Amino acid sequence: MKDKKSQKERIRDFLDSDSGYATATKIILATIAFAGILFVIATAPNVFQIFGKSKKGKRYTENQYKNAFYSLRRRGLVKIIKEEDNKMRIELTNRGEKRVKEFSLETVSIPKPEKWDKKWRVVIFDIPSKFHKKKFNKAREALRLKLKEFGFFQLQKSVWVYPYPCEDEILFISHIFEVERYIEILIVESMLYENRLKGFFNL
Repeated sequence: MKDKKSQKERIRDFLDSDSGYATATKIILATIAFAGILFVIATAPNVFQIFGKSKKGKRYTENQYKNAFYSLRRRGLVKIIKEEDNKMRIELTNRGEKRVKEFSLETVSIPKPEKWDKKWRVVIFDIPSKFHKKKFNKAREALRLKLKEFGFFQLQKSVWVYPYPCEDEILFISHIFEVERYIEILIVESMLYENRLKGFFNL
């Protein structure tokens, strides 16, 4: 049974990976999210160097972090609260937290085991379209694209099949978009046309 990663662990994965998805703004958001709250001295000459301490963060200059940080502040994704002794408290806003969840998707991958356990994972989702239409449409499309990216086989419109353990990853994605109650994952030992599936997955 593989461990279920928390969002904080996925943020650390993002900061330490060599993924090409990183930008200075994402690294700032991820760093603040990982720390929870950052306390910095306002007059310190290296305030923005804190964002370059991760493996991924070293590719940007302090000036790039400065520009990115103030852009995030203007967009309402981070806020600065002045403390005593010339300190600043930096926090994510609700919008900032939502943005972190969205790009945490970039760290999600499904490891392929050396040996197939001869079980099929059937992902079924029935996301409503009448209420919160914009929100649910976005969630439905994001989930569909991620399943395609992972290499799932589309059995029907909202029914996808995969041969390897993927429950934690699918639940994490559905949690980000707040649609986990509309997702069902079945684990079955045989399917009617599984020869077609075996061919698709080269099993």
